[in-house]
Amino acid sequence: MAQAPDGPRRCPRRPRPSSARARAPHRNSKMQAPMEHRWSPYADNGGTCLGVAGNDFCVLAADTRLSTGYSILTRDCSKVTQLTDKCVIASCGMKSDAITLHKHMKARIVMYEHKHRRQPSVCAIAQMLSTMLYGKRFFPYYTFNVLCGVDDEGVGAVYHYDAIGSFERAPYTTSGSGSALVLSVLDCQLQKGNQPNAAKTAPNKAEVVELCKDVLSSVGERDIYTGDWGEIFIIDAGGVTTTRFELRQD
Repeated sequence: MAQAPDGPRRCPRRPRPSSARARAPHRNSKMQAPMEHRWSPYADNGGTCLGVAGNDFCVLAADTRLSTGYSILTRDCSKVTQLTDKCVIASCGMKSDAITLHKHMKARIVMYEHKHRRQPSVCAIAQMLSTMLYGKRFFPYYTFNVLCGVDDEGVGAVYHYDAIGSFERAPYTTSGSGSALVLSVLDCQLQKGNQPNAAKTAPNKAEVVELCKDVLSSVGERDIYTGDWGEIFIIDAGGVTTTRFELRQD
């Protein structure tokens, strides 16, 4: 008979499953590279605005939709703020920055009124806005502004701005997500370029208002960030008059 070996009997080690061996780290394996998460302090809330200057008036139009991505946050949010009796501003881009900018502008205008005992002119407000935007050029307001009003001579004035304060006075301008669609129509109807047989007469106030309504309505059919309601601000020697009209709701 075979004699049993001395000492305790040892059970054979079971082999590790292949899946466990695959999950086991290798001593020479490298660590996974860290995942990069991007974050931006800015957001574009969409919308479109436009301004048209006349001989003795100015018209500013803007929609009221506020959205982010494919979500509509609210359908009734005005992009326009009245600064004085003869000056209004519309801002597209980031709504929170626009609110802050308009609040600071109104505070500066109140300081001007206390010092000079009168309201600032449209030209003075235009230069002040440029200085304020340029002062924030290293962390700018993400707003694209259109300033409209009537100057000291009673002539309509429209100013267009970029985000860091570069501006120009123009007979008409536009800003926002649908600006490319607006500007082509305004060029055709107001400038009448390459139309040698067209009568190049300045439109009156009623014609400009109807043109702004038609332009915003057509943009609302093509741009998903423009819609719901349109606001028309008419600035003349008598002050500021406001009207609203309905745009596409979806």
